[in-house]
Amino acid sequence: MEPELERKAEVEETRDPEHDDGTADEIPQPALLSAGHQRAVKLPLTRVKALMKADPDVSLASQESVFIIAKATELFVETIAKDAFVYAQQNKRKTLQRKDLDLAIEAMDEFAFLEGTLD
Repeated sequence: MEPELERKAEVEETRDPEHDDGTADEIPQPALLSAGHQRAVKLPLTRVKALMKADPDVSLASQESVFIIAKATELFVETIAKDAFVYAQQNKRKTLQRKDLDLAIEAMDEFAFLEGTLD
């Protein structure tokens, strides 16, 4: 398959089924990856875009920016959840609790900006 056709085949138009009008805010999402059969982004891009547009300073959001914000959010949540899960395991639990998140936030310098947000 030619590279240009291959790239076009990797993107499919999808819509959030809860998006009632089904028009203007359609965002192309990466198609299912053949190797792992997982989408490149798991968060619904239309909702990410809506959250971005809720900021009065944001008037337009490109498809690329919405994708990057969604991917960054997923990676952030994955990282903090894994760090918090270590504390849950130390207490012989499989379920994360708020105190696990608090401990992860206190222990990691990268999460210092979150200190006090769960209070």
